[in-house]
Amino acid sequence: MFKHLTLSILFLGVFGCSPADKPVSQSNTSSQQAVKSNETYAVIFGGTQVGELKVERLNNQLNIDYGYSNNGRGSSSVESLRLSDTGLPLAWQIDGKTVFGNAVAESFQSADGSASWQDAAGGGTETVSDESMYVAQNASPYALYIYARALLNSENNTLPALPGGELRIAQIDTIPLQSANADSPVEASIYAISGISLDPSYIALDSKRQMLGYLSPRFTLLRNDLISEDQKLRQLAAELNASRFEAIASRATNIFDKPVRINNVRIFEPQTLSLSEPKSVLLDQNKIASIDAVVQTPSANEVIIEGNGGTLIPGLYEMHAHMSDDDALLNVMAGITSVRDMGNEMDVLEALEDKIERNILIGPRISKSAFIEGKSPFSAATGELAATEQEAVDLVKMYAERGGYHQIKIYSSIKGDWVPAMVAEARKHGMWVAGHIPAFSKVDEMMQSGYDEVTHINQLMLSWVLDREEDTRTLFRITGMKRFAELDLNSEAVKTSLDIMVDKNIAIDPTIVIHEFGLTGRNGETRIGMVDYIDNMPIGVQRSAKQALLNVADDEEDNAYRAAFDKILATLSLMHQRGIFIVPGTDLGGAFELHRELELFSKIGMSNAEVLRRASYDMANYLGHGEQLGSIDAGKLADFFLVPGNPLQDLRAIKKVAMVVKDGQIYFPSQVYPEFGIKPFTDVPQVHIGN
Repeated sequence: MFKHLTLSILFLGVFGCSPADKPVSQSNTSSQQAVKSNETYAVIFGGTQVGELKVERLNNQLNIDYGYSNNGRGSSSVESLRLSDTGLPLAWQIDGKTVFGNAVAESFQSADGSASWQDAAGGGTETVSDESMYVAQNASPYALYIYARALLNSENNTLPALPGGELRIAQIDTIPLQSANADSPVEASIYAISGISLDPSYIALDSKRQMLGYLSPRFTLLRNDLISEDQKLRQLAAELNASRFEAIASRATNIFDKPVRINNVRIFEPQTLSLSEPKSVLLDQNKIASIDAVVQTPSANEVIIEGNGGTLIPGLYEMHAHMSDDDALLNVMAGITSVRDMGNEMDVLEALEDKIERNILIGPRISKSAFIEGKSPFSAATGELAATEQEAVDLVKMYAERGGYHQIKIYSSIKGDWVPAMVAEARKHGMWVAGHIPAFSKVDEMMQSGYDEVTHINQLMLSWVLDREEDTRTLFRITGMKRFAELDLNSEAVKTSLDIMVDKNIAIDPTIVIHEFGLTGRNGETRIGMVDYIDNMPIGVQRSAKQALLNVADDEEDNAYRAAFDKILATLSLMHQRGIFIVPGTDLGGAFELHRELELFSKIGMSNAEVLRRASYDMANYLGHGEQLGSIDAGKLADFFLVPGNPLQDLRAIKKVAMVVKDGQIYFPSQVYPEFGIKPFTDVPQVHIGN
């Protein structure tokens, strides 16, 4: 459904000041010829151009027009920007819309030592130095180039940032890029810009510090003559990310040359929905060797990690992931040791899985879904595209023969009448079938055609409130949820669908948390799912937490969206009462978001203990992993995490993770979070290494 992509995409700008080219001062420009430029650059997602960015520049005044469209939605903005002689913003006006339609009206002004700004988070005013850099909340990707040029001209390549923090830039590589307009390659210097969010952004500049491109594993923004280098730059970005996370893994993996005992812990036992008496857990490599009494005197032959009476919980499952290097690491730090990837580029996902399995990267166990989409003007660029029923069936076979994909996921542009043939092919290979409800189809038809699981609660509920001809390949599949407010859960349409689910044992992957974000998030208010941990996050994350996903036009629409979310919870409560199997996933990256998803499960009729069982033991059995995972028992794989509190009394206790063990590897999140600018939530447990 709607993966919240943060497209921080850069492009070339022919302006700027390197040490080799001194800036033209404002006092001299009137006596010199005006400096003008007009440039256009391509936004490329998954190898497909999906938009462009245009810049008109006159001296230090810039006008920027930016937009892209992908997967039936897109972002657009126009900006007016005035820079100082050293490249710092003095005035910045941004108007447009975010990828999900939230209106953008952001402004910034700086003069006489005072700066003020207004953005979706609320804005502020501050006394500033002449070197402070405003970090825009909703600027086009061009903003990163503005930051880069100013940083490269600053002392130590750092600048204080507004509203807070510090920006940094560092050169990390040099590579040749082949231009379509030149015989010889262009030497590109690759830089990492840090301090904006959890991860650095990578840009490429030429020898004159002009922009060549922005690079990430999934998308690029490139000067027109360098479009052919898209795949090369995406691969480089993946390697840079991997190098960063490999280094973190080498520092964060605690390796001991003796058996390890986790001492004085109460074990959550999902089979009985209870906590044990205080115990100790002995590890033998990647297995749980035994469950014993608390050890009073540490043995010289063992490493003892003190649990201090905390709770040991089986590793959680994130059932709606789209995995990347950073997601992989942060999920493990949140106690999520297994994920189901619901759609990804094969080369990205398979390479990530391989490095996790070889302990080169820290990440969860991955169950992979085959992502199959139909070709249309609204196609998702991720996954494999089919133009005909036969192509769709062939893709099912291709994924099956590739191996390791346990199910197919059908997406919105697939034609509904192709689904029976796709299901038949999937069954030949022992694969499950899950997915969206294809546009112009109804949920009952897809369930009768062989779905094992429906993806996203709105995909199911929209069938009850939309006419067949209304197009769910667009943003309407989100905004149309307003109609849920008037939905009668006692209607024949609702009863029929739920009867089919019960009769055919069809599960639902509701992704409640992303619907809560979309329907109840409002500009200027920290969204409810982030309140408990937002103060530990970097300033960029804190600001984004106060930005709504959708545009809310007026009080009537506000009330309709909120009522729609209440109806989602009521629907899921009804499903739970009827015994329909509900799986926990986020479509928001997991980690802290899964913790909120589980809180929302407690609002549909589950006790805290039932929620924890659903996210661990039940998911292990659902995916066929129950013999090795899902509970903390002797002989099973060592996948569990430690929290100081008691989550059966207060489920929020799972948000403070002191230790994670995944496949016998031991991690302390408080050693990892500073790598992302996150303030740790707990102390590192005391470790006794025998003499």
